[in-house]
Amino acid sequence: MSDANRYVYTVNESLPIEILVFEMAAEHVDEFIRIDHDVWTLGEAFSDGLSRILFVSKEVWLDGSRPGEVTIVFVWESMAAWQTVGNEALQQRLLTEFDARFTHPYTMVRAPHDDSNAAIHRVSRFERCD
Repeated sequence: MSDANRYVYTVNESLPIEILVFEMAAEHVDEFIRIDHDVWTLGEAFSDGLSRILFVSKEVWLDGSRPGEVTIVFVWESMAAWQTVGNEALQQRLLTEFDARFTHPYTMVRAPHDDSNAAIHRVSRFERCD
């Protein structure tokens, strides 16, 4: 397979992006990521009443120059999908569960999607497909 055939370029997307940036003590980052996956990722992916997972992807980013900072990026299939799992009762239930399991202090320091009124969208991507 040639290198050119190992990649796909997708254009004309309009997928809403949710970005959350958290800070905590650096020694708790791995635990935060593990519990976030167990509670938030799986909780939103497999919420009662959903026939499928409503987000396209979720990534967790770490910046080596900022120990203790965790950036979470969701790509949602639509604003309607994002709003479905954004209902207050589900969010409160997941937050309560997360806080019961992750007992260390943490703060959400930024939510750039909020600053833009959820106007951040993925419009193209170039990725390896092998």
